[in-house]
Amino acid sequence: MTAPRMRFVQHAPDVYEATLALTQAAKKDLDPVLVELVLLRASQVNHCAFCIDMHAKDARKAGESEQRLDLLPAWEEAGAVYTEKERAALALTEAVTVLTDGFVPDEVYERAAAQFSEPELARLVSLIATINVWNRINVAFRTPVGNMR
Repeated sequence: MTAPRMRFVQHAPDVYEATLALTQAAKKDLDPVLVELVLLRASQVNHCAFCIDMHAKDARKAGESEQRLDLLPAWEEAGAVYTEKERAALALTEAVTVLTDGFVPDEVYERAAAQFSEPELARLVSLIATINVWNRINVAFRTPVGNMR
């Protein structure tokens, strides 16, 4: 395991607080379990161990089952384990997180737009963008797993 590079919150507390506020605003009016699935899946894609650990724990606290957490990396093959709304959110999460795979395809966006109201969709995309910020900060500074804020 590599050593942490710095404690981000100590050196940029204003950026930390602004990013935290954006995260809280993005979560507003979204289902807490769906939020944690999205945060966890983006963190898995980005290989952010700190965020994977934190959001798996938060998902359990929100009532998520072990089976659904275990199957999240293979959500597309898991069928009815996830609702159509969750699958649409997870597809959008992956498309927004991995922009180098051809940006966000129309069919992925349209699938999500069919499941979420425009205000929900705006918050969902904001949530996905925000977790990508957190992932990049924590990966860049090698935030240790379990080092909660």
